[in-house]
Amino acid sequence: MDAPSTRTPPGHPLEVARVFLRLGLTSFGGPIAHIGYFHREFVERRRWVDEQHFGQLFALCQFLPGPASSQLGFSIGLLRAGWAGALAAFICFTLPSALLMFAFAEASSRLAGPWGQAVIHGLKLVAVAVVAQGVLGMARTLCPDRPRALMAAATVGLIALSPSAWMQLLVVAGGAVLGPWACRQVEAKVGETFALHYGPRTGTGFLVAYAVLLAIALLATPFLPPLGQVASAFYRTGALVFGGGHVVLPLLKQAVVDPGWITPDRFLAGYGAAQAVPGPMFTLSAYLGGELHGGQGGALGATVGLLAIFLPGLLMVSGALPFWRALAARTQAVRMLAGVNAVVVGLLAFALYDPVWVSAIRGSKDFAIALIAFVGLVASKWPPLLAVAWCVVASLLCVLLGA
Repeated sequence: MDAPSTRTPPGHPLEVARVFLRLGLTSFGGPIAHIGYFHREFVERRRWVDEQHFGQLFALCQFLPGPASSQLGFSIGLLRAGWAGALAAFICFTLPSALLMFAFAEASSRLAGPWGQAVIHGLKLVAVAVVAQGVLGMARTLCPDRPRALMAAATVGLIALSPSAWMQLLVVAGGAVLGPWACRQVEAKVGETFALHYGPRTGTGFLVAYAVLLAIALLATPFLPPLGQVASAFYRTGALVFGGGHVVLPLLKQAVVDPGWITPDRFLAGYGAAQAVPGPMFTLSAYLGGELHGGQGGALGATVGLLAIFLPGLLMVSGALPFWRALAARTQAVRMLAGVNAVVVGLLAFALYDPVWVSAIRGSKDFAIALIAFVGLVASKWPPLLAVAWCVVASLLCVLLGA
């Protein structure tokens, strides 16, 4: 039986929409960088959630299939302003990049020259600074003692040996197993649960819907009409990808390139554009849906692809939250999550190196540009948009000066 909270959400959907629209327009750098933006906005600046709950929410979203940063934003909107707030967070964070990706086909030739590449490279340098800031802030609070610091360091080593999505899942599970032993000083805080307005029964309904739609996508696709096959392909991708972000690309390629719906060249062009726009990387699906062959593209194909790839992750996190809420008051469960949080810091630290650092830092000038942005964010409290402007302008100047 559902046992919803009697507390009312502290915010308004329009407030959530305004904040997430700004993030959707300025959150460059990919899914890992988004965590840094969210941490700065909702923990440090607005205090919509505290450090403990932010880390636990992120750990939950990281463990579930789907786009972790979008699930985290959806959850924060839900806690702040109910279902209307959750939808406002998702729509406003997703729509800007989805529109940009849909429009990319006509603009792609303009980004082929050195100036366009310099802009893209500047955005990658922003990611270095933002992710570094996020790693530093989360390490201070989620790894405050030696056992958790060692767990984070061990995670970096294990991921370096095998950076697969399955290894990420294994180390997260390992953090949960080791948490009750390594985090014995952590105690549950009575009354520190989220103000959800639905309980386990409703959560179970979301999980059942996720499973039923996945079964249809896996088993019934050949019997569906063309647009239904498109929706199934994107839903299957969103339901089975763990780790989010770049991990979705092989599944998307299998879903749209292997059947011949999109050429490999167009697929790779879309992937390149996804690195240069703000917002979630899963909005690549809007570009792919718009490019579909056989008359299934255009705005309808883009909308179907976009909604189908995000739907399973949102169903999963909506279904999991009430069960997490019930467990959060239990000391053993809180210690397990503390172990997962420590592992997540290690995952973020490795992501700072690969793919963020590896793809962005090509020499000492790149290092200096990213370092200035990092110091500006940490020491001078720059807004993220100022860091974006600095890195892009500096990258363009390097091309202008022939550096």
